[in-house]
Amino acid sequence: MAKRDNEQIEQNGQNGNGQDAMVTLQGMYKDYFLDYASYVILERAVPAIDDGLKPVQRRILHAMREMDDGRYHKVANIIGQTMQFHPHGDAAIGEALVNLGQKDLLIDCQGNWGDVRTGDGAAASRYIEARLTKFALEVAFNPQTTNWQLSYDGRKREPISLPMKFPLLLAQGADGIAVGLSTKILPHNFVELIKATIKVLQGKKVKLYPDFQTGGMADVTDYNGGRRGGRIKVRAKIEQSDKKTLIVRELPYGVTTGALIESIIKASDKGKIKIKKVTDNTAQDVEVVIELAPGVSPDVTVDALYAFTMCEVSISPNACVIIEDKPHFMSVEEILDICTFHAKELLRLELEILKHELEEKLHFASLEKIFIEKRIYRDIEECETWESVIETIDTGLRKYVIVPGQKAKPDDTRLRLLRDITEDDIVRLTEIKIKRISKFNSFKADEQIADLKNELAQVDHNLANLTDFAIAYFERLLEKYGKGRERKTTITTFDAIQATEVVANNAKLFVNREEGFIGWGLKKDEFVTDCSDIDDIIVFRRDGKFQVSRIAEKVFVGKDIIHVAVWKKADERTTYNMAYLDGKTGRSMVKRFNVSAITRDKEYDLTLGTKGSKVLYFSANPNGEAEIVTIHLSQGSKAKIKVFDFGFEDLAIKGRQSQGNILSRYPVRKIVMKEAGRSTLGAIQVWIDESIGRLNTDGRGTLLGSFNTGDQLLALYKDGSYEVIDLDLAKRFDPADLLELGKFHADMVVNAVHYEGAKGWTMVKRFRIETTSTNQRFNYLSEHKDSKLVFATIKPEPCIRYTVKTKTDKTEYELELADFIDVKGWKAMGNKLVDQKISGIKLIETAPEEESSTPETETETEELPDKLHAGDSIEFNLGKNGQTEMF
Repeated sequence: MAKRDNEQIEQNGQNGNGQDAMVTLQGMYKDYFLDYASYVILERAVPAIDDGLKPVQRRILHAMREMDDGRYHKVANIIGQTMQFHPHGDAAIGEALVNLGQKDLLIDCQGNWGDVRTGDGAAASRYIEARLTKFALEVAFNPQTTNWQLSYDGRKREPISLPMKFPLLLAQGADGIAVGLSTKILPHNFVELIKATIKVLQGKKVKLYPDFQTGGMADVTDYNGGRRGGRIKVRAKIEQSDKKTLIVRELPYGVTTGALIESIIKASDKGKIKIKKVTDNTAQDVEVVIELAPGVSPDVTVDALYAFTMCEVSISPNACVIIEDKPHFMSVEEILDICTFHAKELLRLELEILKHELEEKLHFASLEKIFIEKRIYRDIEECETWESVIETIDTGLRKYVIVPGQKAKPDDTRLRLLRDITEDDIVRLTEIKIKRISKFNSFKADEQIADLKNELAQVDHNLANLTDFAIAYFERLLEKYGKGRERKTTITTFDAIQATEVVANNAKLFVNREEGFIGWGLKKDEFVTDCSDIDDIIVFRRDGKFQVSRIAEKVFVGKDIIHVAVWKKADERTTYNMAYLDGKTGRSMVKRFNVSAITRDKEYDLTLGTKGSKVLYFSANPNGEAEIVTIHLSQGSKAKIKVFDFGFEDLAIKGRQSQGNILSRYPVRKIVMKEAGRSTLGAIQVWIDESIGRLNTDGRGTLLGSFNTGDQLLALYKDGSYEVIDLDLAKRFDPADLLELGKFHADMVVNAVHYEGAKGWTMVKRFRIETTSTNQRFNYLSEHKDSKLVFATIKPEPCIRYTVKTKTDKTEYELELADFIDVKGWKAMGNKLVDQKISGIKLIETAPEEESSTPETETETEELPDKLHAGDSIEFNLGKNGQTEMF
C-alpha cells in the first residue's frame, strides 16, 4: 500500500472481491462531516420555504391535526404523539411546542405558557393544554394536496411539507444555527403580510419591515430586505413620568425585562448612568420603573440608556431557507413572492380537486336520475349472471345519454355526460336501496343537478380567474383573522447617540500642571471638571505642543500644562485663540484654530517647531468667541507704542498647522484679556424634530431660528405652563406635552385661551414673560382643578376661530386676540370670552384687507427678510399717511 506523505491513516475492510479495502480517515471525515452538516441544515436548523417550518414544528402540527377534535389536549399527550414522527427526545419537542404557542398564531394555548417579555418559562407539560387555531386549520392542512413520506421507523406517514396557504415563515420568523451557516428571519406583521401578498398578486412591488410582539421602536434604514449584511436597531419605548422617573413600556425584540434590568444595573455600577432604583412592575403590560438620582437630567439619561444598556439592541438578519433540499440566501420580499405563488398553486390544486369531485357528483347524479326515471332497474330482473346485469344496465343507460367522443345530431335531446360510463358507475347504481328508488323525487334531482352545474361553473370561473380568486381568498383571511393584529412596533429613524455625550460623569479630572500628569487618581491636585471614564482629554503645554489621550487613573502628558479639558470628536465650534513666540525670529504670532480630528496619544506642535518657541497667550472658546486682548511690549523695545489692543475677530479660523499672523516683531512682555467677544462663527440654525422632540442642526423638522451666544428658547406646554430655556442641543421635549416652541425675545407676547374652573368661563389673556429664572416651568393658569388650557401661541397678532355649542345649535366665531385684550401681567386672569366651555378652536390666517380705491402713489419700501420666526417683527412705512405699522 502506498502511503501519502507517510501520514496516511488506514482502516481495513472487505471489498467486493473479498480482499482488504482501504478507507482513509481523511475520507471518513469528509463524508461523515458532510452527512452531519446536511442533516443539521435540512432537519434541524433551517426552515423550508414551502411551509416555513422546521421538521420538529411540522411534526408537532401534524400530530395535533391527527388528534384534533375541537377540544384542548394536554401538552404532554401532544409531545407523546409527536414522538411517533420525531426521532428525538421529549424536551426538544416540548420546547419547540411552547415556542410555537407563544407566537400566538397556529396554536390556541390554555394555561401558563410563559411570557416572552419577562423570560418566564411555561408550566410543566402535564399542566398546560393546546389545540390548533381556526386559522391553522384553514391555511395549513389539506390531505389531498399534501405530499407524504414514511416516518423515521416506517410505521406512520408524515407530510414532507404542509400545504401552507400563507407566508408563515415571515409571520413567525425563524432562527437557527447549522454547520457552516445560520438563519435569522425576523417576524413581520400579519395584516401587512396579507396586504403585501395581495399586492404581489396584483403585480405591484412591496417593501416589508419587521414587527415584534414586544412592541418597541425600530430603525429599519439598513434592513436591506433581511439579507445578509443588513441591520436594524430596536429600542425600548421609554416614557418620562416626571423629572425623577422614567418608565419602560415596551421592550426591544429578544430582550426580557430581567435582562434589561440587569443591563441597567451593570451600567449604573460602572457609572455610565446615575440611577437610584429599578423596579419591575410588569403584569399585563410591561412596566420597568427607573428612579433617577438627584440632579440627573431625564433627557440625557434616556439617551444614556440607549447607549449603554439593552434598551437599544442591534439585530443582524440573515434570511436563509431550504428550497429543494438546498439552503438559499434571499430577501424577505423574494420569500414573499415564492410563498405567494406557492399559495396560489395550492389554491389551484384545491380548485381542480373540487372540480373533479363536482364532476363525479354530477356524473353519478345524472346516471342515477336516468336509472330510476327510466326504470332500468326492472330490466335486470331476468338476468341470471352478474355480467349480464352489468351489460343490461350499461345498454339501458346508453339509450338516454351521450358520452364524450360519441357522434350525435345537434337536436339530440339525450343527456350529455362529462365522461364515459364505467363498470364502477354501474356497480354504484346496483347498490341503490329500494327505499331510495321508491322515494325518488325527479324535481329535487333536477335541482341538485342544476346546483352542481352552477357550482362547477363557479369553479371553472375561479380557475380561469385564479389571481382574482387568490386575492379574494387573502382578503377573506384578513377580514376574518386580522382584527387585533395591528402593528405593534413603531417604524422610525434614530438619532446617532455619541456615548461620550450622554455618559454620566462618573469620574473627576485632576491635573498636576508642573509635573505634567492628568487623571482621576490625582485627588490632591487641581480639580478640572467632572467627566466620564470613556472621555478623551486634550492637553496644551507652554512649549506649544498638544495631545489627546484617553483618561485614566494617572497619565503623563508633558510638563508645564496651560490648558486641559474634555475633547469632543468632530467639534468644529470650539475655537482656540493663541499667541506664541517663534524662537528663531523672535516674532510674536497669533492664530485661531479648531481641533476636530486627531490620532490619540500623538503629539502635535502648534508653533513653527523652532527651539525656544513658547505660548504667550491661550484661550479656549466653546462657540468660536473672539476676545479683545491688550498686548504689553517689553519696556526696552524700540517700538513707539508699547501697549495696544488686538481683536482675535480679525483672524480667520484655520488649521492647527498654520503659522498664523504676525502680532509684533518686538518682544512681548505680557498679554491680558481686555474684553470677551461674541462668536465669529455666526449664529447656528436650530430645528425641532416634532416626532421625537429633539433639537438638531441637521435640518430635520421645523426651523426655530438662528441662535447666537446667550440666545434662549421659549416653550409652551399643554398643561398651561411656560419655560424659558437656555439653548442645549441635548435637551429632549416630550411631543405629547409640548404645545409650541420658539426663539425667545424679551418683547414676545404669549396669547392664551383658557377655561377658568372657578368661574366656569372661557377666558383670553395676553402677557409678556416677566420671570427671570431659566430652565424652570411657570404655570400661568389658576390652581383650580378644573382650569385647563384651551389654546396658546407665541405667533404675533393671532386670529382664532372658535365654536360655541348650546342645546339647540352650534355657532362659530372669529376673533383677533390683540383687538380683544391688551397685554397684561402673566398672573392676570384675562377677559371673559364666553361663560361656558367652547367646543372647538383653531388658529386661522388673518383675512387680507380690502384694497383701497385711492389712486396708487409711489411709496418707499424696505427689503423684507427671507424668513420670519416666532416673535420677530418688521416695521415699514406705508407711505401714504406716513404711518408706521407693525407686523
